[in-house]
Amino acid sequence: MEARIAPAKARCEVSFVMPCLNEAETLAPAIETALRFLATHSIDGEVVVADNGSTDGSAKIARAAGARVVPVVERGYGSSLMGGIMAARGESVIIGDPDGSYDFGYDLVIGNRFQGGVLPGAMPALNRFVGNPLLSSLGRLFYQSNVGDFHCGLRGFKKAAIERMDLRTTGMEFASEMIVKATLLGMRVGEVPTTLAPDGRSRSPHLRPWRDGWRHLRFLLLYSPRWLFFYPGLFLMLAGTIVGAWLTPGIRMVNGVGIDIHTLLYCAVSIEIGFQAVLFALFTKVFGGRLMRWLRLETGLVIGALCLAGGLALSIAAVSDWRRLHFGSLNPTATFRLVIPASLLLSIGFEIILASFFLAVLTLPRRQSEER
Repeated sequence: MEARIAPAKARCEVSFVMPCLNEAETLAPAIETALRFLATHSIDGEVVVADNGSTDGSAKIARAAGARVVPVVERGYGSSLMGGIMAARGESVIIGDPDGSYDFGYDLVIGNRFQGGVLPGAMPALNRFVGNPLLSSLGRLFYQSNVGDFHCGLRGFKKAAIERMDLRTTGMEFASEMIVKATLLGMRVGEVPTTLAPDGRSRSPHLRPWRDGWRHLRFLLLYSPRWLFFYPGLFLMLAGTIVGAWLTPGIRMVNGVGIDIHTLLYCAVSIEIGFQAVLFALFTKVFGGRLMRWLRLETGLVIGALCLAGGLALSIAAVSDWRRLHFGSLNPTATFRLVIPASLLLSIGFEIILASFFLAVLTLPRRQSEER
C-alpha cells in the first residue's frame, strides 16, 4: 500500500516533522519508517524534513525518499523544529529525530524513554542517570507536571496547540518549553513508553550535555519566578528572622561556643537578600499582569513608613544609650543589638517605598495612540 502524501497547499491529518542537520546516514530509513506507518494505518499524512543548513546532501536524500524539505535558516534545534512545525500541513504533528533512535510507529503524545527502555549505548550515563532525571524532576516540581521524561524527542500534538503555545526558544531547551507552556496553559499532556536505541550516526551528536543541560535549567528557572526568587528569598528571610530574634536578647551558648552579634549581622544580611529576592518575584508577577489589584502605591508607602519609623525608633534608643555615656566609648556587643535591627528596618523601609513607586510607574495607564 502506498502512503498518501499531501499535495502542495493541501491539509492532511498528520505531519511527521524531523529536524535535520547533516543526517545523510540515517535520514532515508527514518522517512521510510514514517511513510510505512502512514500507509499501514491508511492515514492521510506527510513527512516534513526541516533542513537546518545540511552540507552532506541530506535535503536531496529526503526528497528522494518521499519527504517534503523545508529550509530553515536560523540555526538551532528549536528553530529547526519550529520551522518544520509551521510549515506542516497536518492537523496533528509528530516530531522526532531522524537518527534511527526512535520508532515512528508509536501513536503518542510524549514519549518516555525511561518507561519504554534505553538500550545499551543509546544514552550517555551522565544524561541517563543524572542530567535527564534531575532536570525532569525539577520540571515536575516547578510546574506540577506529570511528565517523566522532559527531553524525549518523539512527540505528537495538535498544530493548533503548538501555535497557542507561542514557543520562542531556539536551542535544545525547546523540549522543556513545550511541556512547560502546555502545562501552564492547562492543556492535557499524555505520555507513553517509547524505546530509545543507539542512533545510526558515525559523527558525534549535536547535543552538548553541560551546555544544553544549563540551557534547560536556565529556562525552567526563568519561567518560574516562584522557585527562582520567592521561595529562596522567603527561606532566607525566615531563617534570618528566627535566628536574629533568638540572638537579639543576648549572647547564646551552643556546645560551649558563644553565638553573638557577628552572627546577628549575618542574619540581617540574610533578611536583606531574601527581601530583595521576594521583591524580584513580585516584580515578575506584576510584569506578567498578575497581582495588579492587590498592589497600591499608598499601601507600600504606609508599610515602608512603618519600617522607617521602627528603624528610627531603635536608632534613637541607641543614641540615647550613647548619650547616657556622655558620647564616650560604647560596648559593641550591647549597642549592635539595637543598631543592626535599626539599620535593617531603615534599609527595608526605603526599599519598600522605592519599589512601590517603581511598581506604580509600571502600572500607569497609557492612552492608546489614535489611528490616523
